[in-house]
Amino acid sequence: MGIYASLGISASGLAAQRLRMDTIASNLANADSTTGVGEAYRRKAVALAPSAGTPAFTLPASNGGTAATGTDLRGVTVTGIVEDQAPLRRVYEPGHPLADGEGYVTRPNVNAVTEMVDLVAASRSFQANVSAFEATKSMARDALRIIQ
Repeated sequence: MGIYASLGISASGLAAQRLRMDTIASNLANADSTTGVGEAYRRKAVALAPSAGTPAFTLPASNGGTAATGTDLRGVTVTGIVEDQAPLRRVYEPGHPLADGEGYVTRPNVNAVTEMVDLVAASRSFQANVSAFEATKSMARDALRIIQ
């Protein structure tokens, strides 16, 4: 695997995790947003998939088989931002201007605890990609130093 392919895999992970953290921040910012009677902000999540195209690297199989039985590494791509279809919360607030006929206000399906756990996971993934990027950069620097 070339150095540029390795850097590309790490860079795709960095971009994906940054978008994931931005989406989580948006969810937390809108945790109490209502948009109308019976409507509210819906939690959003980032959908990720392996990048298409030629693999940058193929890991050998654990049983020592051929490369064809190994795992292809291509990086990651964002396929979209999807809305969580979990039911919205209904909170009894009869004096609220957006309450329905029964006195309930529709609130977002955002759970702050879930969002914080996701934020920690995205942050750790981001840091792991930074570490991999730095390790690749260090190897390239050392290879150039050996050549001189």
